[in-house]
Amino acid sequence: MSIIVLGTVALDTVKTPFGIKKHILGGSAVHFSMSARLFTDVNLVAVVGDDFPLNHIRFLEKKGLNLNSLIRVAGKTFKWEGEYKGDLNTAFTLNTELGVLSTFKPVISEAQKKIPNIFLANVDPDIQMHLLTHMRKARLVALDSMNYWIQNKKKSLLKLFKKINIYVANDQEARSLSGEHNLLKAARYLHSLGPDMVLIKKGEHGVLFYSPSLIFSIPAYPTDKVIDPTGAGDTFAGGFMGYLSKAGKVSAKNLRRAIAYGTIAASFNVEDFGVEKTSRISLSDLNKRLSIFKDYISF
Repeated sequence: MSIIVLGTVALDTVKTPFGIKKHILGGSAVHFSMSARLFTDVNLVAVVGDDFPLNHIRFLEKKGLNLNSLIRVAGKTFKWEGEYKGDLNTAFTLNTELGVLSTFKPVISEAQKKIPNIFLANVDPDIQMHLLTHMRKARLVALDSMNYWIQNKKKSLLKLFKKINIYVANDQEARSLSGEHNLLKAARYLHSLGPDMVLIKKGEHGVLFYSPSLIFSIPAYPTDKVIDPTGAGDTFAGGFMGYLSKAGKVSAKNLRRAIAYGTIAASFNVEDFGVEKTSRISLSDLNKRLSIFKDYISF
C-alpha cells in the first residue's frame, strides 16, 4: 500500500551548538520520506526552483522515492534558516524565503490519484486542499500544519479538518488551536472539529494519541546525542504513516506499533544534521532500537 506525501523540499541553513550547515537538503516532505520509505513506496509531491542542486534529486531517487510529481520550475527554491540554543527544543526562525512555493499547485498522475494513503505535510492549507480534492480513493488521510497557518489561514485549515482521519500537531500548535493548555482536553477539542484521531507531538517528552476508543502515550526514545532536531516531527510522521500503510488496517495494535516506529525514527533524525542519519538507516536499524525501547518502557 503506497503513500503520497505533499510538502516542502527545501534548502535549509541550520545552526546549533554543534555547528552550522548551509543550504542542506531539508523540507517536510523530505524528512517524512526518509522514514516512510522503510515501510512502503513513497510518492513525493513538491516544487523546487531551478537553483535546486541536481545531485539532491539524484540522491532522493537513489532512496527509492517516486519523484514524478516533484516539479522543477524557474525561480528560487524554498529556503529556511533557523537556530537552536540551549536544550534544542525550540527552533528560532531567522529567515524564510518561499520562492516558487508561493505559486505552487500540485500536479499528480492518474495513478497517483488512486493512492489510498495520504500525508499532507506542512504547507499552505489551500495547497493541501487542492491535492486532496484530486484524490479518488483516499483511505487514510493525515494532516500536519504549523502555528503560522493556524493564525493566518484558520478558516482553510478547519475546512480540511472535516476531510481527514488524523490530525498531527505539536503541543504548541494543539494548545494554540484548541485554546486548552491541558493536552488531553486539547486533543478532545481537536477531535470535535472533525478528525477521527489526534496525534500530539511533545518533542523530548514523547507523544499523545487520542481517539474516542484509544488513548495512548509513550515517551521519546532517550538519546544523549541531539545534534539537530529539524524535521524530527516529520520523520516521526513518516514512520507512523509508513507503518500504517504497510499494515493495511487501522487497529489499536497497529496504531500503537506505528507510534513506536515513528518515535524510533525521530530518535535517529536528531542525531545528525538534516537527513544525514535517516538517509542511511534501514528497517533493521529501527527494529533493533525498537527492541531496546521496549525494555526501557516495560514495567
